[in-house]
Amino acid sequence: MDPVVYNHIINQQVINALQLSGYEQDGYLFLEEFFTQEEVAAMREELKKIWQEAGSDNNKPEVIREPDSEEVRSVFAVHRDSGVFHQLAVHDRLLAVVKQILGSDVYVHQSRINFKPGFTGKEFYWHSDFETWHVEDGMPRMRALSCSIALEDNYFFNGPLMVIPGSHRHFIACTGQTPDDHYKQSLRKQQYGVPDHDSMRWLTEKGGIVAPVGKAGSVLLFDCNLMHGSSSNISPMPRSNIFLVFNSVENKLVEPFSGMKPRPGFIASREA
Repeated sequence: MDPVVYNHIINQQVINALQLSGYEQDGYLFLEEFFTQEEVAAMREELKKIWQEAGSDNNKPEVIREPDSEEVRSVFAVHRDSGVFHQLAVHDRLLAVVKQILGSDVYVHQSRINFKPGFTGKEFYWHSDFETWHVEDGMPRMRALSCSIALEDNYFFNGPLMVIPGSHRHFIACTGQTPDDHYKQSLRKQQYGVPDHDSMRWLTEKGGIVAPVGKAGSVLLFDCNLMHGSSSNISPMPRSNIFLVFNSVENKLVEPFSGMKPRPGFIASREA
């Protein structure tokens, strides 16, 4: 029911009308080597610092560990706690593209680093984000997008993000009732809020599966309703990326539509 692109009149010089149209049709846009190698180097240094600080003796709720070990899986709210990643969240060229698509000023709904070390990095099962953001966070409409920035070279074999083109046009409701404080388990291993197999077959038959891969510094923008996931990394090559979720200031969170208490602010910011 909602638009995918909210402003079709080109008002920036980062992407063109053809790229904008491709995002509208496929639900994602891949921008290779968007950031310079100098910018990537600074982000990697910050990544190492955050990884070290998130060691096994760190019990901060923002640090999420793998389901079967104490290895760090994700660290949330990095745009809040890191000066380097705060600057990334207000990067002028990146925001120009995001505002073009969403047609308004934006704020960061969620940020995190996902770590996938060589040999041990675990999968993130198929899902689309909007249902969770709507049900558990109170996001009213589909006027948000995710931005995944590769901090390592992404290959087909080191667990890259996979997307189903065109799947954002179809809302797949997931069965089951979300338990209280589900985020404490789901961020380690998703069990609720995942699509059924028949729906996944149907979506894949219509759109196929694509893994946009490229050099560190590349950016993948994708619609909040796009089906996506990634497999485990059994290669020697590490894969880490930073996620920034941008929401329109005209789409601020309200009370969760599940009637449950909202997830904490480090997962879903209520400050636009």
